[in-house]
Amino acid sequence: MVSRQTLYGALCVASSVKEVIKGSTSVARESAGLWLKTSSLTRPLLSKYQWFYDPEWEKAKSLSERLRNQKFITRSPGRPKNVASKATRSFSTSARRLSKDGQNFEEKKDQIKELQSSDVPSSRISRLFHYGSLAAGVGLSAASQGLNQVISGKKPTFKSLILSEENLERITKKFSKMRGAALKIGQLMSFQDEKVLPRELYEIISRVQNRAHYMPRRQLDRVLTRELGPAWAEKLGSFDPVPIAAASIGQVHEATLKSGEEVVMKIQYPGVKESIDSDLNNILMFLTASRLLPRGLYLDKTVANARVELKWECDYEREASCLEKFEQLLSKDPILKTPHVIKDLTTENIITMTRMHGTEIMKLADTAPQETRDFISSNIMKLCLQEIAEFKFMQTDPNWANFFYNAKQHTLELLDFGASRSYSDDFIFKYRRMLTLGTKRDREGVAKVSKELGYLTGFESKAMVDAHVDSVLVLSEPFSGPIDRLFDFSHQTVTDRIRENIGLMLEERLCPPPEETYSLHRKFSGVFLLCAKMQAKVPMAELFQKHFALHD
Repeated sequence: MVSRQTLYGALCVASSVKEVIKGSTSVARESAGLWLKTSSLTRPLLSKYQWFYDPEWEKAKSLSERLRNQKFITRSPGRPKNVASKATRSFSTSARRLSKDGQNFEEKKDQIKELQSSDVPSSRISRLFHYGSLAAGVGLSAASQGLNQVISGKKPTFKSLILSEENLERITKKFSKMRGAALKIGQLMSFQDEKVLPRELYEIISRVQNRAHYMPRRQLDRVLTRELGPAWAEKLGSFDPVPIAAASIGQVHEATLKSGEEVVMKIQYPGVKESIDSDLNNILMFLTASRLLPRGLYLDKTVANARVELKWECDYEREASCLEKFEQLLSKDPILKTPHVIKDLTTENIITMTRMHGTEIMKLADTAPQETRDFISSNIMKLCLQEIAEFKFMQTDPNWANFFYNAKQHTLELLDFGASRSYSDDFIFKYRRMLTLGTKRDREGVAKVSKELGYLTGFESKAMVDAHVDSVLVLSEPFSGPIDRLFDFSHQTVTDRIRENIGLMLEERLCPPPEETYSLHRKFSGVFLLCAKMQAKVPMAELFQKHFALHD
């Protein structure tokens, strides 16, 4: 069987050939243009129509070129004072992230956040060529830099050549343009710690998540016409063609209905859905061949999970159904609110819903009073526990931008339900039992239930079993203790102590964890880090006993 590395090499060669052909075509085109301008055969005809040789025509063309190359700032129409400002989505799930130069990422984010317009490659062939050209570019750059460093007496490593600054920028630009699977993999990995993933891979994830591209107007119009018909604009009172957010699957626009009601429309990028499998295969090949990931991470399982979730998230009719289910589940909750689906303007590739008017909660992390931060964090933690134990149905995306705080209503507004999924009764019962035993520090009980769940096989070393049980006990610790105790996340050490066991567990794990774990722990991790970012004090034991614990 042909190895993945061989396939990757073949792809690089094919892509290199494509680039050579592309370059040759460009040279031929330029040569033909030069001949057209200078040949005595074409000069009389061109002069007749004032092309190339009329002095005034040349001046006009030169002025046009200068104007076209100038940078203009396009602004959307002014916004009424009573309408909330546009929210910027952030895909961070880390309490504090550093850029490569060590600068606090939150301080640097405003410098690198760019909403750019670029066509989304929509066919499988075009997307394959884009990934192929990326592989070829990265490989040629690594080879060139490696040769130069060897000549100068240095001994570069394979990883340092692949993840040079030049290649980091090349990968970032390509992933930002491709959207879809590339950004989704980054999102799925972003909850991991640097002790699990190389710092260079974090750099790619951070750059991609904060350099979103959106569809140009002509491509946007084609999608709207295809989905809602040629007269789509007549179904709306207004529509802002500049998106307020651009993410991995689609972009979000503000609009109003004929009645004047404010709505948002999430519009899917063309070609993303059809290219999920091929995109993920290309990314898996790239990450595996580059040897960036440690043994034990079970990337195949992560990608398989991403494959399922991407297909869910690309079905906006499914998301609409999930939103309606949450709307029903939370109908009696005085704090947690959801948008309402506008079915007449919702298709498989467009979802329209009522607009929420709160503020993205991360904008409040450094400014809101302690009471407000505690309120936000406690209710999001309560929702997480309810989703697992009571609803058995969870919105698994840990993105902090999925939560808005409405100060006027003193409510939390929930967004983005594409990654919602259900869990089986059997899994939920055993998982609740495992954490309940963890709060009682029952090591033997935790090990037994962990084996029933599939976290352990029974053939692991004692060190591996101890590391796993220790991690469960640490995770359970915030939920332990007196019911009236407030857990102070500003001084929590849970995440650091769990990290201490990651290296051993990756090295000695004999089987991948249950597939439910990938989404559930990603959400759990995101909520814990959110509370830490808010420096909140949360009644963890009370929430656990009320909504999650199994009582004998």
